[in-house]
Amino acid sequence: MSLGTMVDSIVKMAGSILEPVGRFFQGTHLPEQIKAVDFAGLFTNPWFLVPFIALVGYLLYKQAFRDLIILGIIMGVWYASGTPYMQTLVVGNELKVSKILPVLFGGAAILGFLIYLLFGRSD
Repeated sequence: MSLGTMVDSIVKMAGSILEPVGRFFQGTHLPEQIKAVDFAGLFTNPWFLVPFIALVGYLLYKQAFRDLIILGIIMGVWYASGTPYMQTLVVGNELKVSKILPVLFGGAAILGFLIYLLFGRSD
């Protein structure tokens, strides 16, 4: 079996696995729902706030500071993705390189920090 045939079979297998997932996300309109979240309304909604505070309290009780930092990073990236700066990265059909470079370097720094947290430190 040649390398090209093996790669083709892996790509077909991955495609057959990922295609239903993609159709599910398109059917539920999940990306649009995530983009349309009202942050002020979310953090005043007790159905979200009570479990969120319970999760943070539990992580503090267990002294899982690594998990708290990861949760904070996820919330920060989610918040930053909705800022007006992120909405101006693409003008027309062109990506503004001068605006995307800080986002790329910031993302690389965050990814490096997450890799350090998850794999570099010992407990």
